[in-house]
Amino acid sequence: MIYDFTVLGAGLVGLGTARELKKRFPKSSILVIEKEAEICQHQSGRNSGVIHSGIYYKPGSYKARFCSQGRDSMTEFCIENKIKIDRCGKLIVTSFPEELPRLDALKERGLANGIEVFELDARQSKEIEPNVECIKSLWIKSTAICDFKEVAKAHFAHLNDTGVRVQLSAELLNIQENSQNRTYFLHTKAGKFQTKMLVNCGGLHSDRVAKLCGLQPRVRIVPFRGEYYHLRHGLENLIKGMIYPVPNPDFPFLGVHLTRGIAGDIHAGPNAVLAFKREGYTWGDISIRDLSEILLFPAFWKFS
Repeated sequence: MIYDFTVLGAGLVGLGTARELKKRFPKSSILVIEKEAEICQHQSGRNSGVIHSGIYYKPGSYKARFCSQGRDSMTEFCIENKIKIDRCGKLIVTSFPEELPRLDALKERGLANGIEVFELDARQSKEIEPNVECIKSLWIKSTAICDFKEVAKAHFAHLNDTGVRVQLSAELLNIQENSQNRTYFLHTKAGKFQTKMLVNCGGLHSDRVAKLCGLQPRVRIVPFRGEYYHLRHGLENLIKGMIYPVPNPDFPFLGVHLTRGIAGDIHAGPNAVLAFKREGYTWGDISIRDLSEILLFPAFWKFS
């Protein structure tokens, strides 16, 4: 069989892409191949569960538009599929006077992105989060949390119902082009598949997939992971929603924040650290190949 579309990767991006393709081209044959034995095993199943508002991004940019539209569609999707969602909101706080201009700029950016932003003084902030101490804050009601694994499962069920094949344990080994009919042979650990079009949703290995397709991407995956502390049992009521600092523009991260999980747990972080393996989730996960590629990549040293 020759598939019309083959989507590589059964994370949220891959499953969502396959679903959208089936929606736009209902008569097409679609295959999703995934190297793991289950869906959603890496980035998609290891995130904080936050549905962000889009306040941080430059107004009018693709990021801002995508985040805003995604926030609304994800909320709607969770409600339609009876996936637990908590629209607990987020408080962005200032602890020092020198942070106030950055808070004002962030407020203007949020308003320009069409987000409801409420500026609160110290007393008003305590009404939202009684245990917080700050000078001033921004209250973003549209920020929410959900379980993205449940979102992935809902996509997976829908794909099965609409005839999309999801092949697990099918790590991609090689891609061979058939110039006679402009198709591609995908050699995997689960066998060989033929497709007219390949959509690369390979996440942490997307650059390697591009190379298998004969491309030479200028960018490369350099893996960082977030390390978090978890508040001990009994402190779950310390915060009601999420508390973030004003981002420091000198660093490419949002800063250490308190995040409530959909199960009620609270974690504090992250500390972003270099991973020694693309799928390295602990300090003991090391890949000589992955680490060598990182250290030999000039852009990594420029970034560092």
